Amino acid sequence: MHNFGWGVLFVLMNFAFFLICYRWFGKKGLYAWIGVATVIANIQVVKTIEMFGIVMTLGNTMYVSLYLTSDLLNEKYGRGEAKKAVWFGFFTLIMTTILMQMALVFTPQPGDLAQASLESIFGWMPRLALGSLTAYFVSQFLDVRLFAWIRKFYPSRGQLWIRNNFSTLISSFVDTLIFCTIAFAGQYSLQIWIEILLTTYIIKFVLTAAGTPFLYIARNFHQEEEREEAQTR
Repeated sequence: MHNFGWGVLFVLMNFAFFLICYRWFGKKGLYAWIGVATVIANIQVVKTIEMFGIVMTLGNTMYVSLYLTSDLLNEKYGRGEAKKAVWFGFFTLIMTTILMQMALVFTPQPGDLAQASLESIFGWMPRLALGSLTAYFVSQFLDVRLFAWIRKFYPSRGQLWIRNNFSTLISSFVDTLIFCTIAFAGQYSLQIWIEILLTTYIIKFVLTAAGTPFLYIARNFHQEEEREEAQTR
């Protein structure tokens, strides 16, 4: 029960920081969130936990917030801004992977305390990054397209939950399948791999549903750049 109770607090803190980032920094904050969340999600995913007897990885909450961010950009600023943010996250992950791999090559001095820990975390990163980059690239662009397509049929403000949840339902499954196959196939037994695949997907969708109220709150924020855009029209 410790992991569940702590997990609820963990989810609330993630979404609260997402709201604060947008509230304080506007559209620029959403781009910043994409960059930070992409890196943090790929660090957290190295850690596996057990909840209700099921093995799962961390990083799901932060990863789901990426979908919330791209959907919010799509909703308020258009498909072009959402696609630009996806490219920014893609660049951020490539940059982090290259720089951290280069950092690991340096010979540490005898009393160094960080090398072993960094190798434990970032030694996985090339494989995780390959899985994440592939999954991120495919699923995020798919999500942007699906969100815009669903919006044609459910365009009203009150139907945001339909656009958000259904686009994420499909794109997150594609993301989970690609990532788990590249990152974890052969690293765990087939049973554990299937558990990670299924639980990761289910958790992502549950978290998407839990994040929907936060998306509504964020959409109702009126940022300065929106007022400026409205004035120039």
